[in-house]
Amino acid sequence: MAAEAPGQARQIHGSCHCGNIRFVFHWPGAGDSIPVRACGCSFCVKHGGVWTSHPDGRVQLSSDDPARVQRYRFGTETADFYICKTCGVAPIVTSDIDGSTYSVVNVNCFDDVDRSELVESTTDFDGEATEDRLARRQRNWARLEMVS
Repeated sequence: MAAEAPGQARQIHGSCHCGNIRFVFHWPGAGDSIPVRACGCSFCVKHGGVWTSHPDGRVQLSSDDPARVQRYRFGTETADFYICKTCGVAPIVTSDIDGSTYSVVNVNCFDDVDRSELVESTTDFDGEATEDRLARRQRNWARLEMVS
């Protein structure tokens, strides 16, 4: 997908497999690559979660049927994984911090990005203190906007 005009955000569309949970990620700038991380936690390993975000980006989240969306928390209980009850895919994770909601999106749910644009690294946040985890998310994750 070609980048938008300079100064505008690139729009990346994504969804769960059945399309019930959808997002538009407004990625700032026009870079040729998107840094992504394969999380080493047991949930992400078992679900194939590979995530990206941008601190200057924003994510718009919507659902055709919110009753078919399950939120799942584990470990530190500081993040919500949005899982579609119909197809089982988790396209987004959110974290509420100081009155704002931040998010990362699963690049395996991108609908319009060439996989060659993704530059993957592996990360492991085991043992990270909760306050450090929240500060990292606030620094690095994109702001979330719910769309009706």
